[in-house]
Amino acid sequence: MWSRTAFTTAWIALVLVSMAQAGCQGGVRVLSSSMEPTLHCAKPGAGCESKTPDLLKQVADVKLQRGDIIAFKAPHRAIAGCATKVPIWVKRIVGLPGERWSISRGFVYINGHRLREPYLSPKRRDGFSLPGGRIPKARYFVLGDNRLVSCDSRVWGYVPAKDVIAHVIAVERGGRTIKVR
Repeated sequence: MWSRTAFTTAWIALVLVSMAQAGCQGGVRVLSSSMEPTLHCAKPGAGCESKTPDLLKQVADVKLQRGDIIAFKAPHRAIAGCATKVPIWVKRIVGLPGERWSISRGFVYINGHRLREPYLSPKRRDGFSLPGGRIPKARYFVLGDNRLVSCDSRVWGYVPAKDVIAHVIAVERGGRTIKVR
């Protein structure tokens, strides 16, 4: 009988091997505009700003922090709530386990303090307000950098830490490697 840890390890290995065989060289290609302009998807996709998608460079087994961009296995609620079948998503960690979050007129508050989000363009901020709550242990609150179109934790809840596949550290774009945070 497989233990939960062995199953999870085998699943992650299968995903990484599949990505490598698909030509991703251990990376993930950006498929939606939810992280524009930080990460580019490719035209003619709705909201995409580039002719070719960014290739994400990632590392596993790091201590995750607020502001980190992660690749993760999409929770079932996310796939159902956002009407997609894409199994791996990329978003930015905004809230950490144990913190309290809320959103007022598009601005995120963590433990009552407005979050500084230099990566978020004012034209991509929506006007949503949500009462929020406490982020459970071993879970992350994640949002896209293009809040106008991002289907994220505001819609479907938290990302379990066990479903995080990798921390995105850079993108390959037009022959250049660009570090991201």
